[in-house]
Amino acid sequence: MRKLYAGGREFVWAGKIHHVAGERDCHRCVRLRVWGAGKNNRALQADLLSKAVLPWGCATDGTYPTSMDVRTVIDYALTHGWDPDLVGGTFFLSENEHASEFELAGFLLTDRLRDDGAPDPTVRVFRAFDERETAEAGSLVTPSSDDRPGRTTPAP
Repeated sequence: MRKLYAGGREFVWAGKIHHVAGERDCHRCVRLRVWGAGKNNRALQADLLSKAVLPWGCATDGTYPTSMDVRTVIDYALTHGWDPDLVGGTFFLSENEHASEFELAGFLLTDRLRDDGAPDPTVRVFRAFDERETAEAGSLVTPSSDDRPGRTTPAP
């Protein structure tokens, strides 16, 4: 269990590594659980699907949520209905309800750990990978000679 302090409150969190199967690949998934008012109060759960695409098939990458990722999950959940002071139960950040609004740099939300009928994670991971590649390619601009600092004509 790890601790994180946010908004004057102590949160305790843990991540458990799993893998989820897709049609063409399997993917690393970390089940994040967070408590903000003790173990008997309402927990927060988010199943975080790694965006890694690896050449050897099953994506057994090393991604794991950072404290900043967990803080982002907590902040989002608190503004979307999670009340950690309620007794019992779990507040799920589900793919079905939250994926269109919420994403981390290295992770997507998935429901596949809880529901085998949830959307194929491979499609979403490949789409996120393609979007990142396109964005990175668009940001790589080779400067022309007019853009380069310094002398543009030969020295006498």
